[in-house]
Amino acid sequence: MKQNLAEALQSGFTEPFRDNIWGHIYMTTALGALCKSASFNRLHHIRQLGPTYLVYPGATHSRAAHSIGVYHIAKKLISHLLERGADAFVSPQGIFSFLCAALLHDIGHFPYTHSLKDLPLEEHETLTGKLILSEELKFLVGRTGADPYMTAAIVDHSLPIEGNREIHFYRHLLSGVLDPDKLDYLNRDAYHCGVPYGNQDIEFTLSRLYPDKEQGLLIDSKGIPNIEAILFSKYLMYRSVYWHREVRSATAMIKKCIKRSLTTGAIHPDELYNLDDTSLFTKLAKVDKVSLSMATRVQGGHLWPSIFEVPISIDTTPMQVSWETRETLEQRLADLFSSELGITVSVDQLILDIPEPISFETNLVLYESGRPFLTGSTVFTMDTMNAFSKVLRVIRIFVESELYNHIKESKQLLETLRNTDNWLHL
Repeated sequence: MKQNLAEALQSGFTEPFRDNIWGHIYMTTALGALCKSASFNRLHHIRQLGPTYLVYPGATHSRAAHSIGVYHIAKKLISHLLERGADAFVSPQGIFSFLCAALLHDIGHFPYTHSLKDLPLEEHETLTGKLILSEELKFLVGRTGADPYMTAAIVDHSLPIEGNREIHFYRHLLSGVLDPDKLDYLNRDAYHCGVPYGNQDIEFTLSRLYPDKEQGLLIDSKGIPNIEAILFSKYLMYRSVYWHREVRSATAMIKKCIKRSLTTGAIHPDELYNLDDTSLFTKLAKVDKVSLSMATRVQGGHLWPSIFEVPISIDTTPMQVSWETRETLEQRLADLFSSELGITVSVDQLILDIPEPISFETNLVLYESGRPFLTGSTVFTMDTMNAFSKVLRVIRIFVESELYNHIKESKQLLETLRNTDNWLHL
């Protein structure tokens, strides 16, 4: 069985893809056909990091390149795990389903990175599952030797698996502290942004892993520094790149445009699911003058400045704020600005940006002891993870430039903002 599975991961992989991060990546003809599908090709027109190029000009790489990189690492990962005993409970069909899931995991992703993430829309994993089971991809996935439903279920955890432990195993591989997704995007994003924070030693990391039927992966004690490096890299990338102040401003501005359009009915959620970055802006330009103006400013790099920032207190502030609550708070701020400045301020002139909860996965188990990673020889603790989140999650108020100048001149208003009890709590 081991020989057959190993041969399955070597035979027929003759289609080369040249990648600037990992070099030559090989696929079978059937896997390569997935990259020519309409659903996958859309990813060539979605920037992996959305508006981040406004801060880091090199960050123009696509979700398609990232997806091919995830496939590459997934193939290396499963090949290594087969050598360490995974051949006892996986099948050729399951392996190719996992590879297809890795390659297609982002085909349901929204345009403009995470601008649509916490809007009232379907999860992109759910959309991915539906696309994999659509007629076009269902046929193409089946030709690779994979099972389409198994592939969809590995990505979309809402799909029932009826006790299928193999799918359960692959779900752990594709989502966790050492998943191929994270191992690719940390390296790829750091490379294109020109920062050193995300670089990971992939080969050594994979060499310290062992398969576990129930938990997916185990790591030996020699791999602890690699987990620490990934956790700290993720923290630094969020702090310096993903949640950079100007990136947050651009994302918040586009999110506000989309939320306005959904609320007024100018855009139906279904219209957003198959867009790329360009077609999203085209659609927003046709909604109303406010959305057109805001979207045009983002495209031109003329972002709203931040007038106020305060770290989220994870003890007193809800970890997740609903859109209804956020809109109530924005109206409260508009009323406050109007009263203090003696001018009429609209909610269309400001944005309250409250970052979504961020997860630092630490649920890996040590191979030697069977105990959680955090109980091993590491400086990381749950308090460390909470401290990371507290530093990263900063509440900001972005305002139009003219309004920014008015507020800057009002010491009394700035002092009122600093006392968050005046406006933040409901």
